[in-house]
Amino acid sequence: MKTIILTGGGTAGHVTPNLALIPSLKELGYDIHYIGSYNGIERKLIEAAGIPYDGISSGKLRRYFDLKNFSDPLRVLKGLSEAKRLMKKYKPDVVFSKGGFVAVPVVLAARHYKIPTIIHESDMTPGLANKICIPSAAKICCNFPETLEYLPKEKAVLTGSPIRKELLEGDRLSGLQYTHLSANKPVILVIGGSLGSVKVNTAVRHILPKLLADFQVIHICGKGNLDENLIGLQGYIQYEYVDSPLKHLFAAADVIVSRAGANSICEILALHKPNVLIPLSASASRGDQILNAASFQKQGFSTVLEEEQLSDDSLYQSITDTYKNRETFVQAMSQSQLKDAVSTIISLIEEYS
Repeated sequence: MKTIILTGGGTAGHVTPNLALIPSLKELGYDIHYIGSYNGIERKLIEAAGIPYDGISSGKLRRYFDLKNFSDPLRVLKGLSEAKRLMKKYKPDVVFSKGGFVAVPVVLAARHYKIPTIIHESDMTPGLANKICIPSAAKICCNFPETLEYLPKEKAVLTGSPIRKELLEGDRLSGLQYTHLSANKPVILVIGGSLGSVKVNTAVRHILPKLLADFQVIHICGKGNLDENLIGLQGYIQYEYVDSPLKHLFAAADVIVSRAGANSICEILALHKPNVLIPLSASASRGDQILNAASFQKQGFSTVLEEEQLSDDSLYQSITDTYKNRETFVQAMSQSQLKDAVSTIISLIEEYS
C-alpha cells in the first residue's frame, strides 16, 4: 500500500482541494495522513473527513515588521523537527501540499528524506510560503495560464483547482425547495463570505428593490451578517453559512456574485455559472484576487467589478448584463481546458509515488 501525506492550512482554501483528492486516493488504496497546524481550521475539516491528522508547530513568515517575526522562526524550526519525525514514522511515498505556512516545514522535511513533493499554487502569483517550497518540489500545479510565467518550466503544470465531486451533483429543484423560491424567476446567488464581506453585502442589499423586480436572491452573507429587517422579504433569502445544501444552491443559481478567491472562482468555472466577480481590493490583500479576476475576465468567464467602482448602479448593471449575456459566458467556460483537475493531479501523484 502506498502512503501519501497531504498538507496545507490557515484557510479553508488551503484544505478543500485536498478534500477533493481524498475520494480518488482512497479508491487507489492510498494510506492517507494529513499534517496541519495544532488548532487551525484544517484540523476540524480533515478530522470530519475521517483522515488521520497530526498537528505541528507553525509560524507565519512576514515581509513586514511585527514582533512575532522574532518568535515565529522558532515555531517554524520546531515544526520542521516535528515534520521530520512524522516523515520517519509514516515513510510516505509522496507528499501533496496545498500551501499555507504550515506546509513549509512539511515540504522541507520531505526534501530532507528525498520524498517527492507536488505542490499546488491557487493564485496568479505564488505566495511567500509556496515560493519557499518551490525549490523542493517535483511538480508545481497551478490554476491560471499566466502563473506558468512565474514557475520553473520543467516543474510547472496547468491543472486548475481540484473541485469536490459533490459540488457538481447539485439539483436545481432541491435548491429551490430548500430556499422556498420560485422556479418562474431567475436566481442570483451572492456569496459574501467572511473576508471583506461587508461592502458586498451592503451593496447587494441597497439594490434589492430594483433587483427583486426581475430576480430572486439567495444571499450567503457570512457569520454575524444577517439583516433582521430583511427576514421574510419576498424573493430574498439570506444565510450566514451553508454546508451540504450549497451544491443545490449552486445548481439553482442563474448568476453568481462572488469575491475572487482562487478556489471559489474555480468552483464557479467547473459549474459553468455566469458570474460577477468583485475582487478584494489591493489595500486589503496582496492583490491576488484582482489578478485572479482579471484572468477570468480575459478568458471570457466573468464580469469583473472592481471594489473601487462598486456602487448601486454599477452592481445592478453588472448583474443584469451578465444575465443577459449568460450563454456567452457558459460557452466560454465549457471550452476551458481546466475540466478535471482531480484526475490530472492524481496522475501526477501516481507518477511520483
